[in-house]
Amino acid sequence: MAFFLFLVLVLMVPSSNAQWPPSPGYYPSRKFRSMSFYQGFRNLWGPQHQRVDQNALTIWLDSTSGSGFKSVRPFRSGYFGASIKLQPGYTAGVITAFYLSNNEAHPGFHDEVDIEFLGTTFGKPYTLQTNVYIRGSGDGHIIGREMKFHLWFDPTKDFHHYAILWSPKDIIFFVDDVPIRRYPRKSATTFPLRPMWLYGSIWDASSWATEDGKYKADYRYQPFVGQYSNFKASGCSAYSPASCRPVSASPYRSGRLTGQQYRAMQWVQSRHMVYNYCGDNKRDHSLTPECWG
Repeated sequence: MAFFLFLVLVLMVPSSNAQWPPSPGYYPSRKFRSMSFYQGFRNLWGPQHQRVDQNALTIWLDSTSGSGFKSVRPFRSGYFGASIKLQPGYTAGVITAFYLSNNEAHPGFHDEVDIEFLGTTFGKPYTLQTNVYIRGSGDGHIIGREMKFHLWFDPTKDFHHYAILWSPKDIIFFVDDVPIRRYPRKSATTFPLRPMWLYGSIWDASSWATEDGKYKADYRYQPFVGQYSNFKASGCSAYSPASCRPVSASPYRSGRLTGQQYRAMQWVQSRHMVYNYCGDNKRDHSLTPECWG
């Protein structure tokens, strides 16, 4: 009888693995060499709010400034990743970002692919926002293509690896090698094709970042800190020959995700996605034809 009661109790305890995605079976971050910050990046702004220690970069925001960095080379495709650790506690209004952009080359008419961590209030999780802007849709009248997630772990406890794989066929976002979103190229007008640089930054976006601007940055909790390490930026630079082959997100040379990778992505989207622009009935989807095309 005692053994029976013990077995019942064991079955009632949820498995710790139940909270984590199934294995994607392939780990693209292991295929690309890590580099130190100064091997691939330079400070862009806020140099006094940036520090490099043993190949790890710390940037911070206070009431005087934030900070940002930029890759030395522009790319036309590639795998771009970093291990990032976020600040706990009250971070409302603060954005910690890792993204591709050509805003400086094409001001007012730029392309951008974002991984953004939207700050939060006490007791609430960070929101990981992925976004894609094409040819000025992030300028003026903004047309975002946001997909947002609450992660299956606490991103303030340790470093986790976040990555963007951009090829001529699609854009895939990864968290710890698990694909969480695939944005396919359906037409030249809905896909970024011009070279972009890789950026990271921390800044005050109080007007919209946390619950549509309800909660603002509170500088009683400054400094707000973001930590980056294990940088990866591999692929075809803007200066590579035309024969340069885009990198793959999977074992297939074509870059097509495996069935196991798709199942892991579906698991994340069904359990942890909290917003998908294509499912927002308040949006004008004539401006986002990829949602129905």
